[in-house]
Amino acid sequence: MLLRDGAAGEVLLPYAAAVILADGACLPIPAETHVRGADGGIELRGSAHGFSVELRLGPPVADTPGEAPAADASRPAPGHTPEHDGTGPSTGGHGTRADTAPGRDTPEFPGPGDAHGPRPAAAPGGDTLRREAVLTVRRTAAPPEEPAAVSAGLRVELRLGPTDDPGWLIPGVFYGQNRLPECERPYPRYQRGAHDPGGMVADAWSFRADRCATPAVFARDRLGGAALSLAETGGLGQQGVGFALLPGDRPALRLHAPYREEPVGYYGSATPLPPDTPLHTWRPGEEHTLRFTIHLTGADPHAYAPVLRALHERTPEPAAPAAWTGIEETAALAAHGLHRWHYRPDPPVLLETAAFDREALGERGDRQAMHVSWVSGTPYAHALLLHARRTGDRARAEAAVGVLDHIAGNLAPGGTFWGQWGARRGWTAGWTPDPHRLHARTLGDATLFLLRALRAERSRGHDHPAWERAVRSNLAVAVAGQRPEDGRPAAAHHSDTGAPLSHLGAAGLAWIAPLTEAAAAFDAPELLAAARRAGAAYAADVHAEFLCGAPEDVSLAPTSEDGYNAVIAYTLLHEADPGDPRWAALARRAADWTLTFRYTYDVTFGPHTLLGRYGFRTRGGDQASPSNQHLHAFGLICLPETVRLARHLGDPYYLRSARENLDCFRQFVARADGDFNAYRGMVSERFYQTDCFQAKGMLLTLSHAWSAGVLLYACETARDLPEFKESL
Repeated sequence: MLLRDGAAGEVLLPYAAAVILADGACLPIPAETHVRGADGGIELRGSAHGFSVELRLGPPVADTPGEAPAADASRPAPGHTPEHDGTGPSTGGHGTRADTAPGRDTPEFPGPGDAHGPRPAAAPGGDTLRREAVLTVRRTAAPPEEPAAVSAGLRVELRLGPTDDPGWLIPGVFYGQNRLPECERPYPRYQRGAHDPGGMVADAWSFRADRCATPAVFARDRLGGAALSLAETGGLGQQGVGFALLPGDRPALRLHAPYREEPVGYYGSATPLPPDTPLHTWRPGEEHTLRFTIHLTGADPHAYAPVLRALHERTPEPAAPAAWTGIEETAALAAHGLHRWHYRPDPPVLLETAAFDREALGERGDRQAMHVSWVSGTPYAHALLLHARRTGDRARAEAAVGVLDHIAGNLAPGGTFWGQWGARRGWTAGWTPDPHRLHARTLGDATLFLLRALRAERSRGHDHPAWERAVRSNLAVAVAGQRPEDGRPAAAHHSDTGAPLSHLGAAGLAWIAPLTEAAAAFDAPELLAAARRAGAAYAADVHAEFLCGAPEDVSLAPTSEDGYNAVIAYTLLHEADPGDPRWAALARRAADWTLTFRYTYDVTFGPHTLLGRYGFRTRGGDQASPSNQHLHAFGLICLPETVRLARHLGDPYYLRSARENLDCFRQFVARADGDFNAYRGMVSERFYQTDCFQAKGMLLTLSHAWSAGVLLYACETARDLPEFKESL
């Protein structure tokens, strides 16, 4: 059944359904009859191999949600004034708590033709069509030579036209080739014509649905694209998605019920697990229904965006927010946890981890180290200092200042920060394999948040000249490391000289934000010029829908953290240079890519698991990366930029997502000693929503400085955003 001809990109339904047996044999059940309805719906019927099928395809309808206006790049948003937290432009004001206030989902955005101007054009990605599908499969009387009951799974498949770039996307799980060949971290990778299960490289992959931020699979040919989506669970249990490159370079999109994980299973280690291919035992007369959606898209690599937006809007959610605590209470808990469990005074550091179990593990379970940013350091000391100044807590303010002094006062010989302090070895490069290789994302984030701390302190009459010297020194190295031909910042710097060691990947995106903010703070237009060159240099990466290299431990692999860096960078560039329409467009594209990692639904947990027993809701949480498949709260680092981007674009979609992100991670901050076996203020790094690293439904029993710190940062900055009108 041809659903779209080749002129707009071929989309073929090769059979009504297929059954997959225990030996892996795939037995197609062809459509013997089909009937088209007056509304464009289609009904297909067929029978084979002891099964009968009926597939009902609904009429094609527009899959594009309400118009998503683009930015008016000719002027900044209303209320474009610096705030006391040092994060850049936002407006102040507090109100009633958004959890209970009427109209919390009605943000104060300009409407069509109001005082702020007409509604601009729609977002990129193009219009899409969808067909809702209902597949009913029945086990009929078996032939005499076959057993009455048979173990089998179901497959639905779409096939596209030939292409040399299928552009695979499984949100949160698979992005194009999924890792560069130079990436040293093994996890599933696509390569045309390959079948190396041991090396986790193949041209066909299938995954269980709960790994997916949205259970969907996308691909494209030279002229168009398509996607299949379904729910996490159905009548046959956990469902799944997959893809394969068929002979003739034809992409195939697949759905499975029950799920299949093949050619190998991935559990977070370099050693793959055997394939996981559960089946259902069908008895004569037994019938099951599989519901799914077919999406027809254009060939634009960004065509996934309207589909995911529409799926997010159509996915039901409970009326009450997921959050256990309000913003003010959450901030107080996170500040307590960060100071009580992670701060050490000699030397002043924020230890990266603290064990939940203080009796059996105690200090031995605490990582005696501090990165200058990323998993500890300046962003979270800045957040603690914001909270301490606001609440008048002198002890916490002194602790935060001490940590920032310690980092700013110990630069590497090359002029940048070091990567990490450790109790045994002092200052070192961090988690990079080369002892002289300093990761640009770690350095850039440290510079940005030290600058923000400096600005916030100066607004309150406190000056720290050493912080400014450290910021200027790091930025000088960043500018010197830009590639001469295009301005691309270095991905890593030599600790002794500051010289660039590599420009591969997008780790250097993290330099754009401090360059942009320092240009205003220090009245240095040359820094904004450097930021513009860097922003232009990374535009191709954003348009390719493949950003990689942000974390030290998952270099050259796409991660949600790469998206956060891009959202921050391009939002700040738009605010500093609103006359250039590139920055708002790139910020939108970066935000859409980032939201492919964000869960649009609540995963189903077993009632006897910790997450199930506490009713943990995953909507709004982010998959860390295809390599690290667990939920994490790091997206809160760009909450203020995401909210301001929504304001600039007049698009409430990004605000709703930011709100869901903060709601999600106001779960599981320990409200008292003993809460989920933690101590008051502890915050875990990992929530296991699928079988990776730990069993589904478990929680990592370590409090992380960054987890408490980024939650505190988000709460402190949200207080000054009018979109978060919480009672404090």
